[in-house]
Amino acid sequence: MDENTPLVYYRDIMHYESEIWAIADDLIAVSIKQSDFPTYMMPFFALMMLEGRMLNTVRRIAEEEKLSPDENGDEFIEAFKERGCGFNEYIVMQGKTLRKICSNDTTFEQDFGYYLEGFDPDLKRLLGIRRAGEEKFLNMDTIVANLRGKGILLQVVKKWSMIDFSPYSNSDITTLEEHIKRKWADISASTAGEQYTPDDIISLIAEIVVSKIQKPKNGFVHLYDPTCGGANLLFGVADRLNRVGGYPNVATYGSEYNDALYALAAIESRFRDHSKIKYGNTLTETPFQGTQFDVIVANPPYGTKWSGYERDIKNNQNGQFEGGLPAITDGQLLFMQHILWQLSSEGIAVEVHNGSTLFSGDAGKGESNIRKYIFDHDWVEAIIQMPQNEFFNTGIYTYLWIMNKQKPEERRNRIALIDGSKGWSLLKKSKGDKRREMLPQHREAIVEALTRFEPSEICKIYDREYFYYNKQSLTLTEVSEDGRYVAQTVCPEEEPFMIKNPDTVILCEGKEEKIYLLDDLTEREARDLASRMVAGGLNQRIDILTKDESYTLYPERRTIIHVDKDKKVHDLGCGDFRFQTTISKKKGIVNKISIIPYTIGDYEIIPHRFSPEENAAEIKAFMDKYATRPYELGENKVGVEINFNKEFYVPEQHESVEDILAEIHELEKEMKGIEL
Repeated sequence: MDENTPLVYYRDIMHYESEIWAIADDLIAVSIKQSDFPTYMMPFFALMMLEGRMLNTVRRIAEEEKLSPDENGDEFIEAFKERGCGFNEYIVMQGKTLRKICSNDTTFEQDFGYYLEGFDPDLKRLLGIRRAGEEKFLNMDTIVANLRGKGILLQVVKKWSMIDFSPYSNSDITTLEEHIKRKWADISASTAGEQYTPDDIISLIAEIVVSKIQKPKNGFVHLYDPTCGGANLLFGVADRLNRVGGYPNVATYGSEYNDALYALAAIESRFRDHSKIKYGNTLTETPFQGTQFDVIVANPPYGTKWSGYERDIKNNQNGQFEGGLPAITDGQLLFMQHILWQLSSEGIAVEVHNGSTLFSGDAGKGESNIRKYIFDHDWVEAIIQMPQNEFFNTGIYTYLWIMNKQKPEERRNRIALIDGSKGWSLLKKSKGDKRREMLPQHREAIVEALTRFEPSEICKIYDREYFYYNKQSLTLTEVSEDGRYVAQTVCPEEEPFMIKNPDTVILCEGKEEKIYLLDDLTEREARDLASRMVAGGLNQRIDILTKDESYTLYPERRTIIHVDKDKKVHDLGCGDFRFQTTISKKKGIVNKISIIPYTIGDYEIIPHRFSPEENAAEIKAFMDKYATRPYELGENKVGVEINFNKEFYVPEQHESVEDILAEIHELEKEMKGIEL
């Protein structure tokens, strides 16, 4: 019998959703906060899930291997444990369900203790049973103690015991679990970054993977989610790959750092073939290091700081962050690099992001450098914009990044932007911020656009370099009204012009003149004078005198006038003085004054889009055409950003002038009629 086939056809399992949430009334009655409901309810959901699936396994062993707990004892236990779903002596061998235990108020406490004690050591670890004071994972001991202290333990456990999952398949229970965990996420997520992936988005991701994957149907598909949470996305995609894609062998791998969600995912994995869920920080502990995956899906947290493990990330030596590090305030692009690092050379990845990873970070900054690293490797095949109000805790736009390590030849160096933001239907009843859903026809349109990879109403195809841009640093040299500057007149070799044997500096500020005899300056006075001259914009005039010549700078215009020994006046154009003080053991204080070009400042401009073939030549051609002053090119930084709104912008349609004038004319006629 197929494990996903129900043993008995009961009513839809979803009727339990309302019954489970009715239990919350008991918590409200003893003043347990709504935000704490998941903490009190997750352990019991896990209990009922384990009990139901263990009872299913007992029945299957009886049907498939003709063994029973009463007659075959040790042989039955061995057969049961071989199934890898965990073990509970009380449930499996004695048939003591939670419902039977709750039927006797007198022995409840004792029997409930035996029931919890009956789980195998690993399940006890996940459930939080006998943790010797350590609160970890589902914290069953703490929750039981709190409910006992509030006097409602029996009534809460009794209500949970009425939920019987044993008639349902793994797929049925997973479906209910997804809905319950969605509600937990909806009421307990402290930020919009903590996301639960809705069923319709899971379906879309699975349909995209099915359309892209090249693995043979009879082989194994290795599926990984590095931020799996309770594994609704991981197992949801796996189930759809099986049912929709026709892949019977899907091995699932997940990693999660949240205690309770990890425990739920790990318990769920017990009832799935070829499934491994590991606990820990994915980015620093890399729990599956050395493993390459065929398919990776993820919905990492948005806008979450990674400062708590900054040192480990910066010291990481395994090569997963070769593209660089993003701002400390958002770790999404760390997860993207991790995903690409663990993706096989023929692998497909689909990752959910918010909009910040499309454009945050200027050229040369972390986020832009990471995007450039990924684009340089040509790993991005498409980016898909989702509708607003698609997720439970946020109404923002979200995006699916489709990454492909082996793009077809005709798609190399090209990227599709697909606008799925208008493909939605309004929910009859909102679920938190989720007010819209993508129906099959909406998802089909997106998958078709990705499959065809041709321009359409919702799809645009670009060369990948279209998203690159230059940010060029630039130093401009100021010129006089006559277009003159000192680099033309006294320092054409771009070397400073040294004023020989300067002996006097005169600073003129308003009506006051300050005269400095250079030979008489102390070291401190010389350094003070140098500082004053740097701030010379406050002066009306600066004079540098030698025995026979003078040089005068007019700070407002930065124009330098030279009077030579023959008293001839020379306009040197725009420039500046540089006053230097050095200390010599032989000569004492040595003062030097030089003339240098006056630069307006350093600028960063975006002269044009990126051109991989002749980028430097085109930048120079651009500057030669548009720069009106002498310039010097500095560092050029190449950035990458994606502006979805710009690419899919549709200008608002306005009435023509003729139509507006006609309306005015009609209004005037009506007004005249009113006056009459």
